[in-house]
Amino acid sequence: MINPPLDELLKNTDNRYTLVNVAAKRARQIINEGHVDDTRSDKAVQIALEEIISAKTKFERAKASIK
Repeated sequence: MINPPLDELLKNTDNRYTLVNVAAKRARQIINEGHVDDTRSDKAVQIALEEIISAKTKFERAKASIK
């Protein structure tokens, strides 16, 4: 079981692909900032998901597209 639940996470993003990208980017930021031990790689992802569900982490779509 995913904790936090996927349906709750999707309320703060527009689709699953965006959720994955936002969570991965935020997890890398958490690791680079040194907030987590490097011994457990899943901890940064868990923190990122908790921030997304609590709306502390938000995303913004780029208006210009690549052509």
